[in-house]
Amino acid sequence: MSKLRAGVIGGTGMVGQRFVSLMEKHPWFELAVIAASPRSAGKTYEEAVGARWALDTPMPEQAKHLVIRDASDVASVVKDVDFVFSAVDMKKEEILALEEAYARAECPVVSNNSANRWVPDVPMIIPEINPEHLAVIPFQQKRLGTKRGFIAVKSNCSIQSYVPALHPLRAEFGLEKILACTYQAISGAGKTFETWPEMVDNVIPYIGGEEEKSEREPMKIWGSLQDGVIKNAETPDITAQCLRVAASNGHMAAVFVKFEKKPSEADIIERWTNYTSRAQALALPSAPDHFLRYFTENDRPQTRLDRMNEGGMQISIGRLRPDTQYDYKFVCLSHNTLRGAAGGGVELAELLCAEGLITHK
Repeated sequence: MSKLRAGVIGGTGMVGQRFVSLMEKHPWFELAVIAASPRSAGKTYEEAVGARWALDTPMPEQAKHLVIRDASDVASVVKDVDFVFSAVDMKKEEILALEEAYARAECPVVSNNSANRWVPDVPMIIPEINPEHLAVIPFQQKRLGTKRGFIAVKSNCSIQSYVPALHPLRAEFGLEKILACTYQAISGAGKTFETWPEMVDNVIPYIGGEEEKSEREPMKIWGSLQDGVIKNAETPDITAQCLRVAASNGHMAAVFVKFEKKPSEADIIERWTNYTSRAQALALPSAPDHFLRYFTENDRPQTRLDRMNEGGMQISIGRLRPDTQYDYKFVCLSHNTLRGAAGGGVELAELLCAEGLITHK
């Protein structure tokens, strides 16, 4: 079968660059179009990005010579693609309008942006956790008046470091209260130490909007399809604090949890070790063989050592122990621009493809 033609809108930013990079040698997808702002349109990708290439791998040769199109010229993009990844940097209202314009033009949109996350019939998917939410897409298509166009979004990068570890425990033991403190890398702000020297040897105890996302988004992930929309879960209670730290990539979370029915430590580790999902059953190319990995060493996971486990798509967990205020506490690590952003977006596109929702035109 020929590869599906992918477009990346917002392809010059850090997450867009990661999408471009992940299309190189992808077994199911090929990069057909890169689109960005009018100031980049008409230039080759290499000319537009130049020294702003922020990844530690080289710019793909094929991408270098693609001429960037204007992302706002929807017709010029959709005629040459089967679907698009969205990583645009615009105002929320503009993103809502742009992504819906692509969907109404019968082009599926896989979005890394937050703008559409709270539209009730737009699924927010972590493939290993809530693939069943794809069932809301026909209801969205009815609203949009489309046959193949729709929007699917991935969740915020911060929750990838703790929701995956909590999910295998939720149904059996019940989650009552969660406290999560995240320590987030500078690439989450689209920065490197070269472009943000103020972050060297520094911690900033505030990331705009991040705590609200970290507390609210798990409730949609754990929600259910009712009357053509996703209804949020009502439990657990979650409180979060999010800090920017001097790491290039990798979001760490310190997690405290109180259960409705307290499990043993052995129960928890067994559920983590043996957890599998539809993403693994479908053998999605970007899905890790083991979604969760528990480290028994006291000093693991570590950002530099473990963020690239299983291609940056695995969640690393460690330091599970009893807590005096909650039942247990532990730490988790995820790669924020792979699992938490573009990599998770590519895996979501793979899931949509495997389930027949993204097809050749």
